[in-house]
Amino acid sequence: MALSDAGGDDLDTIAEARGLYALRVLWVHHWTPDLFSFRVERPQALRFRSGEFIMIGLPGEDGRPLMRAYSLVSPSWEEHLEFFSVKVPNGPLTSRLQHLEVGDRILLGRKPTGTLVIDALKPGEHLMMIGTGTGLAPFLSVLRDPETHEKFAHIVISHTVRQKEELAYRTFLEEEIREDEIFGELLRDRYTYYPTVTRGEFHTRGRITDRIREGLFREDLGLTIENRATSRFMICGSMAFNKEMEAILSGWGLVEGTHSIPGDYVMERAFVG
Repeated sequence: MALSDAGGDDLDTIAEARGLYALRVLWVHHWTPDLFSFRVERPQALRFRSGEFIMIGLPGEDGRPLMRAYSLVSPSWEEHLEFFSVKVPNGPLTSRLQHLEVGDRILLGRKPTGTLVIDALKPGEHLMMIGTGTGLAPFLSVLRDPETHEKFAHIVISHTVRQKEELAYRTFLEEEIREDEIFGELLRDRYTYYPTVTRGEFHTRGRITDRIREGLFREDLGLTIENRATSRFMICGSMAFNKEMEAILSGWGLVEGTHSIPGDYVMERAFVG
């Protein structure tokens, strides 16, 4: 089924039968040949917490919905829903999503959920959001939630990619957020964007896990080992990256948090970012 077919009555029928939303695409941006973002309408009834994910998709060849979990880039208050995706050439869904155009429609689930929420963390001084690839998405949501700034004095977003061209949202995170009428004042001297690149020349080069183990991450931020006790972490990336970060954090004696029992760190286990 082509994307053009997804705008007709069939998509409405599928959405109604499956308890889904059918929403129109408002904006599409291709960062690189392998990465893109897009926005869709936001249903008035949809409520979510910044950092959560939701199921999105298209009708499959057999007419049944083909759905995958995607983190919401948008904060909970925003009027549209934005998503950040990798393009997988043979991926059942992303091979088609990458051809989205304004005016096309997609399917959206009705039950956002996820572990990367502020409520799952104990109060602390520093909030460290560390992600790789499209794992950056939920941090863009959390960064723009007023509650984040009420609970943490210092905020760090670390984004690791292979090549600097893959640092999607870099201009936003380096410049535009600081010029925002509301968040520019809130962030001021309380926010650090920390990109790292594993291939090619860059001012912070290497895997973030290596930089953390070697103490470079801590030194670059002007922190000491003692700051670990008052730092809280959000982790989102590949399964291997998540496991590596979990080993580091648990090795420091930090405890994973849940919705019912807040802890020192949280990571999204429901999907690979």
